[in-house]
Amino acid sequence: MKPIMNSKAGAQEKLQSVQGSLIDLSHRIHSKPELGFEEEHAAGWICDVLDSAGFKVERGICDLSTAFSAKAGNGPVHVAICAEYDSLPGVGHACGHNIIAASSCGAAIAAAQVADEAGLTVHLIGTPAEEVGNASGKILLLERGAFEGMHVAMMVHPAPFDAVKMKIIACSMFEVAYTGKESHASAFPELGINAADALTVAQTAIGLLRQHIRPSDRIHGIVTNGGDAPNIIPAHTRAKYIIRAETMKDLDVLRPKVHRCFEAGAMATGSTMEIIGGDKPYAEMIHHAAMAELYRRNAEALGRTFPDFGPMRDRVTASTDMGNVSLKIPSIHPMIGIECGTAVNHQPEFTAHCIKPAADKALLDGALAMAWTAIDIGANGIQ
Repeated sequence: MKPIMNSKAGAQEKLQSVQGSLIDLSHRIHSKPELGFEEEHAAGWICDVLDSAGFKVERGICDLSTAFSAKAGNGPVHVAICAEYDSLPGVGHACGHNIIAASSCGAAIAAAQVADEAGLTVHLIGTPAEEVGNASGKILLLERGAFEGMHVAMMVHPAPFDAVKMKIIACSMFEVAYTGKESHASAFPELGINAADALTVAQTAIGLLRQHIRPSDRIHGIVTNGGDAPNIIPAHTRAKYIIRAETMKDLDVLRPKVHRCFEAGAMATGSTMEIIGGDKPYAEMIHHAAMAELYRRNAEALGRTFPDFGPMRDRVTASTDMGNVSLKIPSIHPMIGIECGTAVNHQPEFTAHCIKPAADKALLDGALAMAWTAIDIGANGIQ
């Protein structure tokens, strides 16, 4: 036990020595939000910090300009710590990916300090575009070999509360495009084919479908193009939709039902329809039980508490491409609370909280809890 405690003390000391630069990194990423696959500044800043910490850094891996990998240590257990750093349109870092990036960076630096004595090879994998909902960074990196040879994977995610095993369900994002025919909306409406009506029919059909889906299923979307002018019959409309279900298998049941709703819009109006994307969905998250328990103990040692939400635990759900990683590699994705009052993820109020002192403390607690968890795994393996 003593060698583990010595390693943990060394990791903690190292984290304390770099905590100022990690907080600065979080705040810089927060101040310049970048959308998925466009995170040039964020990825560059993280790589610079890792370069300075002595990591072997490879930028632009797997033909993704904002993906990267960084490696330190020579132990037999390879730990992948995942960093996310993309933002949301309109509300910036309302999911706190600036905290994720800095916390993962801190965990990697802290664990690397004692990697050889702890039996670890530490990898920080920069995974862009988690928010895109289809064919995202982790999915493409998995396909292209970035996670080959990894024994475990981990990250922490900010939230209004701490949770070891957040319920993370499968999801698929796709676009729907309708094409009709323009005409004068008053003089010659009979000569037009109204693509906006096709979308209205589809949305009505989805509303009726909700009676016949599982309570755990989710269907939500936005209209991204509803036409050009009210006196022109809309010939082109477009929407983005996300469907969610508890598992990929359940998602396969839901998907054709939703697609038929969009097909109904095309049939009713005479428009043509195209569904774009949805081909690389996010999987449900399988939280590795032994790893999750290690994280819990380490986070509790730092003063973190995990409330029992009872029946509400399964009511709050989300989706992430970390689920796809978890189907291939033993993984954890705990939530770390940032004391944000009534604000929740994806609200601008949450964005504001992601650089407050409680958020800075969360990123440091998350970093150390992950580093200590990696040290435990290096010493004892996982069951």
